[in-house]
Amino acid sequence: MKHTTVVIIGGGATGIGILRDLSMRGVKAVLLEQGGIASGASSRYHGLLHSGGRYAVKDNEAARECIEENMILRRIGKECVEEAEGFFVLTQQDDPDFEKPWVEACGRAGIKAEQIDVKEALRLEPNLDPTIRAVYRVPDSSVDGFRLVWHNAMSARRYGGEMLTHHEVIGIDQEGGRVTGVRARNLMNGEEIRISCDMVVNAAGSWAAKIVDMVGLEVGVQPDRGTLIAFNHRFTSRIINRLHQSSDGDIFVPHGSITILGTTSFHADRPDAHDVPTEDILKLLDIGEVLIPNLRNYRILRAFAGTRPLYVPKGAAAGRGASRGFHVSDHTEEGLEGMVSIFGGKFTTYRLMAEKLCDLVCEKLGVHAECRTAIEPIIESASPEILKKAAKYFPVHSVPLAANRLGDAFPIVVEKAAAMKHNPMLCECEMVSRAEIEYVASDPASQTLTDVRLRTRLGMGTCQGTYCSLRTIGALTECRTPFAMSPADNLRDFLQERWKGLRPALWGLQAREMDLGRAVYAATLNIDGAKHEQKN
Repeated sequence: MKHTTVVIIGGGATGIGILRDLSMRGVKAVLLEQGGIASGASSRYHGLLHSGGRYAVKDNEAARECIEENMILRRIGKECVEEAEGFFVLTQQDDPDFEKPWVEACGRAGIKAEQIDVKEALRLEPNLDPTIRAVYRVPDSSVDGFRLVWHNAMSARRYGGEMLTHHEVIGIDQEGGRVTGVRARNLMNGEEIRISCDMVVNAAGSWAAKIVDMVGLEVGVQPDRGTLIAFNHRFTSRIINRLHQSSDGDIFVPHGSITILGTTSFHADRPDAHDVPTEDILKLLDIGEVLIPNLRNYRILRAFAGTRPLYVPKGAAAGRGASRGFHVSDHTEEGLEGMVSIFGGKFTTYRLMAEKLCDLVCEKLGVHAECRTAIEPIIESASPEILKKAAKYFPVHSVPLAANRLGDAFPIVVEKAAAMKHNPMLCECEMVSRAEIEYVASDPASQTLTDVRLRTRLGMGTCQGTYCSLRTIGALTECRTPFAMSPADNLRDFLQERWKGLRPALWGLQAREMDLGRAVYAATLNIDGAKHEQKN
């Protein structure tokens, strides 16, 4: 039986942030995640690094937290942040009476909201509706959630933090009103393990209520489903928000060469409610056209959904009305020693959430080390020397992409590429080379091809894995990567996840793309295992 000081449940941004913070303070910790790292809500949102403008009127405290953390993350996680600014746009359909209180609320929260001339805004963003009435500039940015979580995981490991992915918590042991350990099942091979510990941290997001239920308690965590659309074009250079109370389909976030439109808000009856109805897409397109009139001229790359873990105590508003703040719960107050939980919050404030929870944990453990996560960079930037060396083995324009993705591991992958006869690009859309994929796949946290995708962006570009997935599984089979599943099962699961995002928008160019993938894998390679009668 393994022993550690703290067991953390949940491998999203908050859980990994907690692992990093505790490890930096010298606290021994092990994190358990039922899927891959960042496979839940942290990879299923629009990727906005909030200025706080969306919450300034409704929840000024949450808005202030957002702008403060926005500035911190630009500094400590710059490899993950694209410092595009944001526009808040008053359209013909928005209430002009909201403008003044919004500006005043931004001022109270410390958010710089600068009005600019509409003509200048249309020059900068020519796809905006020409009838817009007012525009304000704010310090919104876009952030790569996958990358930021993994960089935090790398940092945690440097300080001794441990992670076990694809391990589902099946029980929390108690003795005399105190938590004594956690039981988990390895979902890859069915083996069960027990880890004894002094404290348990519940950072399971939308699954947090399920974890609390294991110890016989209740909590008001409500999963709230949000649908988003990724377009295969970058048709805005800035984050574009509607200037009104935050609602469905009122924000566009550019990332690299794509743009994401989101999001909806619906009550979810389960934490993994990731299905996307076509009705959601049509609704988002209708609303999005108020800002971008020619929206339907752009090809939809995929649609996806995630669940927000809203903290909704008894009598509080739910859905859009729920606070986007967070809550730390010490279950000692309910008669159970040695367990704390964190609920609610936003990706933008993950670091602050981790700090506040770790302050409590360390106080209980008698640890006096201070938090350093707001000061110390998450990873060290690649040196000019290693970037120059990498240009010999990677296409020049792919070097900064690989360096930013890999973080601390970049020098290792460059050496690996140097030792190979040839380092081909297995994914041209995202410029991911064989050396990078082999390295990531060899990590103990990578148990599936989908895990590799979350770290490298493999299959997340234009072809949605149609070409790169087959190349990759072939390369990993050749180098005998010890995945639990067979190559065929791994490939099938990977493609099924990709196709899940294509199905709800099967029209136009998207339908052609889907049919091409079906022809390649179902017809030519028979990946679905169907039996076909031979015709004479």
